[in-house]
Amino acid sequence: MAGDVKRFSRMLLECNSNDKLCVVREHQTEVIVVPVLLVGAFVIVLSVILWLHCRGLRAKQAQSAPAGPQVTRKNQQEPCSTENSYIQLSERSVESLLNSASLTLKDLEIPREKLLPDTLQLIKLGAYGGIYRAQLETGSSGKTKTVVLKALQDPASPQKVKDFLGRIKFHQNLGHHENLVELVGCCVDQLPLYMIMEDVSLGDLLTFLWTCRKDVMAMDSVPYDLTERQVYEVGQQVAAALVYLEEKNLFHGDIAARNVLLHHNFTAKLCGLGLTYETHTHGASSAWKVPVKWQAPERLLNKPPTIKADIWSFGILLYEMITLGAPPYPEVPPSDILSYLQKQNIMKQPSSCQQAMYCIMKSCWQWSAAHRPSPTQLLCSLKAAVKTSNGHTVLQVPEPVVPELYADVAGVDVHSLVREYTIL
Repeated sequence: MAGDVKRFSRMLLECNSNDKLCVVREHQTEVIVVPVLLVGAFVIVLSVILWLHCRGLRAKQAQSAPAGPQVTRKNQQEPCSTENSYIQLSERSVESLLNSASLTLKDLEIPREKLLPDTLQLIKLGAYGGIYRAQLETGSSGKTKTVVLKALQDPASPQKVKDFLGRIKFHQNLGHHENLVELVGCCVDQLPLYMIMEDVSLGDLLTFLWTCRKDVMAMDSVPYDLTERQVYEVGQQVAAALVYLEEKNLFHGDIAARNVLLHHNFTAKLCGLGLTYETHTHGASSAWKVPVKWQAPERLLNKPPTIKADIWSFGILLYEMITLGAPPYPEVPPSDILSYLQKQNIMKQPSSCQQAMYCIMKSCWQWSAAHRPSPTQLLCSLKAAVKTSNGHTVLQVPEPVVPELYADVAGVDVHSLVREYTIL
């Protein structure tokens, strides 16, 4: 090899500078050798690729060969196996969910025969099915009490069954509070499923406020009037429910008169916990529509909601009560509410509202959530203000409410107003 190099060097040295022959011979050698090397490398690489590909095909055939006859026999015996297996899988999934629920919710299970079928009265249609009022047997002596049933009808997908059961379990874990609508029990052994809630005699607070506007002193022995002191008393009960939710690291998300229920004795029950469940289960990104006029600025700006957003909405609730159900921001279209608030505007003091109550409202409507009171601080403010409140003068608003006009001004669905209950 070394000798060849020396001979090649001598050959080049012997060439004259004007001799083109040695240069031509040198380039002829490169033109022949380089392409041959490239073609050879390409052929080798292609051969390796083809060999690996054939090896992979043989491996797949070896793996699939034993299963082939079995699949063929199954297809010959069950011509509709694909459709049948899908239906059976769906049925097994629902059955499995119900079997699991019968164990986890056994403390809440109420025998179906205790629900008197002849007493079911449809209240409205909900997202899962009908919402009914019914009579529930409470003892062997034939005593009954009125309850409200939220039903999941048959047929239902496994996902709907899972979600419905999840709502029952959530309410069970939430526990009992005197100012939250109570879960009485459930029927989850088979479809249709029932979530059994307590019945609240006077219905929702918004409808009650509108009735107080009418020339009605009493109905069914229930006085349809409201004083400033009673506004404070109802407000205290809603605030107490918020204190409880905060202790559970939850928030409500839709505080409004439409989501407060009243008993004959003026016991207030906060309901409408759908957003609470959705956020707890699916996180703050849960898509849940809340009318914009009740929302805090940070929620309008799509920031994560907190209990301080409920405090803002509580101020709107006080406004609703003191005005006997007037829509908030009556002069502002719902589409303009964010720009209105960004200019540091808040609602003016209603003529029927005393200064002490308006100060509480303004504390709830601080733009910065950090400057708003906590539920506990709010409750203390309400308890202090009720001591000097007017418990004699009945609130009066002469104009009756037209639901369609109210819905347009308030930015709510008019169909949501023609109802008696909002349950979970």
